[in-house]
Amino acid sequence: MIETERLKLIPFEIRHFEAFERGESELAELLKVDVAEGWLVFPEVMPYSHTYLKQNADAANWWMYLLVHKRDGKLVGSGGFKDKPDADGMAEIGYAIAPSYQNKGLATEAAKGLTEFAFSYPQVTVVQAHTLAEENASNRVLRKVGMSFVKALHDAEDGDIWQWRLTREEFQNLDTEND
Repeated sequence: MIETERLKLIPFEIRHFEAFERGESELAELLKVDVAEGWLVFPEVMPYSHTYLKQNADAANWWMYLLVHKRDGKLVGSGGFKDKPDADGMAEIGYAIAPSYQNKGLATEAAKGLTEFAFSYPQVTVVQAHTLAEENASNRVLRKVGMSFVKALHDAEDGDIWQWRLTREEFQNLDTEND
């Protein structure tokens, strides 16, 4: 589990997927939380994510996370990594927050927690993310955690996207700037 000031990022385990498949109320009961409306922004990824984790148990810490607001005891979003770090040491993050919990700094907090987790592993040399190819809240989140725009790309599934990155050296410099 990754903890930030206001969030618990709980690895989305097989038992969580199975509870979710039986209903959000069962997932909430398993987690001992309430569920914010719209917490799962991309429900279409659930079947693939469940299957992937069943076939790649070693990816558990590098996969999906449930974002639980500590004070409210609510499941407020999901996030995590696209996969384990690649051969070049790149880990990719993603996150989504329920509409009623947006604009409160929680996406930034989740992205920062995921980034710090990734860089706690020596093999990770860069953390990246992708956003839609437009100025939006996700761009602001990534800038706040220290990422820089790299380039525009076209993805077969997502269309036009922007790539963002933070190297280990840049991350370490952020730490010293904040001391």
